[in-house]
Amino acid sequence: MNSLLLALETSCDETAIAVLRGRDLLASEVASQIEAHRPYGGVVPEVASRHHLQRAPRLLERAVAVAEISLGMVDAFAAASGPGLASSLMIGASLAKGLALGFGKPYLAINHLEGHLLSPFFAGEGEVAPNVS
Repeated sequence: MNSLLLALETSCDETAIAVLRGRDLLASEVASQIEAHRPYGGVVPEVASRHHLQRAPRLLERAVAVAEISLGMVDAFAAASGPGLASSLMIGASLAKGLALGFGKPYLAINHLEGHLLSPFFAGEGEVAPNVS
């Protein structure tokens, strides 16, 4: 299956948007928040969600440009649905749901932990999956 998927990850303190065609990664854009949280000695949920809100639109534009697609071409929109910081998850889910609704495409809620567990299956032939021992 060669469906075009746009996926958002905002479960904690990094904003990430990926575009995949089947198992091929066309774009992966990530914005870190390490410096924003450093003064507090850990992740502050309100700061994290605010940064997601500010950065997600630009990351979306970059991911679409890097993948050389238009949003209308996307077959489904996905976002991490938990576990994670509730206010951060809302940002990614709201953006993905809005895009899905606007373009009349499915929205896929992805369990964050299942994403970690299944990620080794995206390693290409001959590549090392670091979370498999």
